[in-house]
Amino acid sequence: MKDVIVSIDIGTTKICTLIGTINKIGQLEIYGKGYVPCNSVKKGVIVDIEAISEAIKHSVEQAEEEAGFKVGSAYVNIYGVHTTILNDKQGIELSDDGSKAITTDDLDRLYDKFERIPVPAGSQIIDIIPREFIIDGYDSIKDPIGMSGFHLEMDADIIAGKYISVQNIIKSVEKAGLEVDGIIMGAYALSELALTPEEIEQGVLLIDIGGGITDISAYKNGKIQMYDSIPVGGEHITNDISIGLNISITEAEKIKKQYELALTDLIKNDQEISIYDAKEQMYKSVSISQIVEIIEARTVEILSLSKSIVEKYMEPEDINSGIVLTGGGISYLNGSKQIANAIYDLPVRIATYRSNEGMLKTEYATAAGIIKYVNSKNKRSSIVYNNSVKETNVREKREGFLEKFIGIIRKIFF
Repeated sequence: MKDVIVSIDIGTTKICTLIGTINKIGQLEIYGKGYVPCNSVKKGVIVDIEAISEAIKHSVEQAEEEAGFKVGSAYVNIYGVHTTILNDKQGIELSDDGSKAITTDDLDRLYDKFERIPVPAGSQIIDIIPREFIIDGYDSIKDPIGMSGFHLEMDADIIAGKYISVQNIIKSVEKAGLEVDGIIMGAYALSELALTPEEIEQGVLLIDIGGGITDISAYKNGKIQMYDSIPVGGEHITNDISIGLNISITEAEKIKKQYELALTDLIKNDQEISIYDAKEQMYKSVSISQIVEIIEARTVEILSLSKSIVEKYMEPEDINSGIVLTGGGISYLNGSKQIANAIYDLPVRIATYRSNEGMLKTEYATAAGIIKYVNSKNKRSSIVYNNSVKETNVREKREGFLEKFIGIIRKIFF
């Protein structure tokens, strides 16, 4: 199973692992999955490496047991809040007469130029994502291999991750007994799975509401147009319920998931339930509408904050395909779609994820997106010229780049 990809999602409230691939018909095929609750990430920052590494270890073991085989390395997500997206264009000269076919060596020369681009202090390039290639002024080329010309350019997004964040990810994974194949920005990975090519082309907003972070990214003309995040998520709804009703965090989370409502208008039977007031140390009655009002208020705040950010970058007409909501923070709550529609005045849908096992839980979305993202990179690396298929393993090339980077990190920090 040479195409097997292992992905790990280090989230605010959990660690998810998937072992899988993308099959011949483009479907996510899962061999094994693991899920371990963990609360050692705060506002996207790993605060307890030992706890994270233990959770990773157990999550991977669960996935290995289901898959029936062991794994030794994995791709891991990094929160967008710890990254910077830079756009740049670099070019190289080709043959003097323009007759020589472009090869992977030429692409390597281009990537080498991007690797030397200055990035913000305290950051390091972790990914280079081509937007398009240009040959002698002709743009919108997706794969230049085998084509000829005098001058080759690449317009690309450069993902730079903060040293300390990358260091903590590497250390956490290696303490769990695995090597890091690559570090993938979560928003890019998720877009591979949550969005359709048509949406990415026409203009779409992806809002990923997790436990402690909400990632906001917009796509148009086949490219990412903006990314930002806010340090608010589903955990804050749980905290609001806990404080508002004087109950424990555990009980608040249980109640939130029991009713799965974010809009009071959707309450069909506003009955009263009994809860234990931790402050008064006694049981009391509260109505379902009281609970949902708390959830609704925070949901409105999260989506309103996201809109204020989007308005800095995009006009409504740039988002022709509307909004896609995902993430385990609120997207599963009935009413979240209606609230987003009312705030943005745009069509809204909730992302769904399918695999060979059927519907995939939202908790695994980022891990599944990483598999799709890595597979897409590898698939785009199969190039055709001279009537033959030449396997140009961009994974190897990019892993070579990542290995050099990880080696530098080890020298600096370990």
